[in-house]
Amino acid sequence: MSVSVAPARGPAPYSPGLLRRIVTPFVDPGVFDFWVGKLNPAWSWDRPLARVVERRVEALDTVTLVLKPNGHCTGFVPGQHLNVTAEVNGRRTTRSYSLIDVPRRDGRVAITVKRVAHGTLSTHLCQHLRVGDVLELGPAFGAMTLPAQPQGPWLFLAAGSGITPLMSLTRSLAKQGMPVDLTVIYWAKTRAELCFARELRQLAVKFPRFKLQFVLEKEAQLLAGEEAGLISHEQLVRIVGDLSSQQTYACGPAGFVDAARALTAGKVRSFLAEGFTPSAPLSVADAETATVHVHLARSGRDLEIPTNLSILDALEAQGLKPKVGCRMGVCHTCVCTRTSGTTLDMQTGEQDAQPDMDVRICMSRARTDLSLDL
Repeated sequence: MSVSVAPARGPAPYSPGLLRRIVTPFVDPGVFDFWVGKLNPAWSWDRPLARVVERRVEALDTVTLVLKPNGHCTGFVPGQHLNVTAEVNGRRTTRSYSLIDVPRRDGRVAITVKRVAHGTLSTHLCQHLRVGDVLELGPAFGAMTLPAQPQGPWLFLAAGSGITPLMSLTRSLAKQGMPVDLTVIYWAKTRAELCFARELRQLAVKFPRFKLQFVLEKEAQLLAGEEAGLISHEQLVRIVGDLSSQQTYACGPAGFVDAARALTAGKVRSFLAEGFTPSAPLSVADAETATVHVHLARSGRDLEIPTNLSILDALEAQGLKPKVGCRMGVCHTCVCTRTSGTTLDMQTGEQDAQPDMDVRICMSRARTDLSLDL
């Protein structure tokens, strides 16, 4: 009778996940981050951090930052955004920025930031951040992405910084060999404010299915490939032709997005937009100004806030610091549960009193006394 003997096994392979689960109860992440940060500022227990490895001027008052994330950062899909946090003058400040590239093998990501007048974080990122500095990143979010196998044609409408997520999508299509017809119309005030202009022109030359049009509002003399004027139906028809088959993405200031939506309503195959500034709330909301009582259930605080401010602005005015990201209703970082009371959506003008519903406090105003899970 033969007997088979199992081969001797060596030690079990190292499992960082197992080790982490074992030691987690004994680790204070804040203390760990403090001491390990002295060795490498991009190391942390579980915080997603990224070191700036490249910084370049992209256009007037605009820089591109290439970041090398640590192992706690998650992936992204072209067209998405992420929240970026930095400490400025001793205070943590967070804003949302679009990823401008496609996922890379080395894991690096890039954002393009335009300095906004009186913008705390954008000024810091554009003027003071240097290679080697470290930023904190949130997970990627956003629905303005492309199908795995896009079918055309597509129309991208970008104004100002709105080019950033659309540039990521354009690069994604270019990496696939431009499998669909794509038209990009890009509005800016001046030629100096155009981002990625050289690359976009090169892509238009390389790919016959890619059409590019720059539109400048304040240039006295125009060059080849440039037009003047604000967005209009006549302009869209002249550049694009038949709009009925176009799958349309628009990104830019709220006024531009609202105009693009109105001009293409019922005329294009589909329309999806992201505005990087909130639309102006309905005037009726401003006319009904009062003070209401707000109970913050988790912290046990009670306070009075005005109804003519967003809940977020009202809470911050009283020294509170709720979690916040983009401040324009996209990232949902500020979402909390409204257990009772009525709020008004500043983007739609609709009021809602259904209990135990999530609300975006950056885009909501109180209409009655509230109880919030904060």
